[in-house]
Amino acid sequence: MSIAPETPPHSWDEPTWRSLVDFVRAGRSLKPASWPGGARCAVALSFDSDHETNELRDGGKSLGRLSWGQYGNRRGIPRIREALDRFGAKASFFVPGVAAELYPDEQKSLVGDGHEVALHGWIHEVNTQVPPERERELMLRAADTLERITGTRPVGMRTPSWDYSPATLAIAEELDLVYDSSLFADDDPYEIVSSGRPTGIVELPVEWIRDDAPYFMMNRFGGQRPYTPPTAVLDIFLREFEGAYAEGGLFLLTMHPHVTGYRSRIFILEELLRRIADKGDCWIATHADIARHCAREHGMKLRG
Repeated sequence: MSIAPETPPHSWDEPTWRSLVDFVRAGRSLKPASWPGGARCAVALSFDSDHETNELRDGGKSLGRLSWGQYGNRRGIPRIREALDRFGAKASFFVPGVAAELYPDEQKSLVGDGHEVALHGWIHEVNTQVPPERERELMLRAADTLERITGTRPVGMRTPSWDYSPATLAIAEELDLVYDSSLFADDDPYEIVSSGRPTGIVELPVEWIRDDAPYFMMNRFGGQRPYTPPTAVLDIFLREFEGAYAEGGLFLLTMHPHVTGYRSRIFILEELLRRIADKGDCWIATHADIARHCAREHGMKLRG
């Protein structure tokens, strides 16, 4: 996929704009006919454990923002784990390699308790701002780091900031990943297709609507401020869950320990878990387990 930078989009010919659109595309739906145990829907809870890497990625040296990242480890993760344990729920934690190096015991303990630790870049880099060969080196280093620390090779990834470069998918294939969770083309799982070629990688799609950060993040020196009260965020998440339940599909939620782990916000996760448990027929599982189930149900050869 190559487009001359000096060519304005309105002058692109059809092969050019088609090649751009088709490069990474949603293929066949992988929504299964049934979920394990006769469950009505699947619930994939995920936590992006960015910790200090958001500040480090930008070359920042703010001691305040670095301490904000540490809050995710000290207070956010324990509160999240307590809520998950109370409901017997297993979740996926997407961890940059640098965050794993800063907090190896956190990752070991999560895996020891049956949660998943998956790829989230090296230092939360923005892939489209990194040369392809460097992106590859960073992703492979991150995979090796998570495996060394947890004893388990990661089988899935979430790109930092959900940012995909032209090289990202090829790196995921080289790592033989089972799934990705960074793209937006559906509510339910699908197979990623690249330029018409099925990749065998399961996509568990994300959405900013189902992410806590857009509602709660702030920038002290910019215009970014929290604008949605926690009760309204809970309402949005519950409506997304109820929609997935009604359709028998997937409810996937993205949260951050340094965002949701506060006393005034953790109730969002707790209330969601209570409402999900009250249904009595929801399968709460790691992203890896959900992706493998979808692949098996559709006769795909399991990667990883």
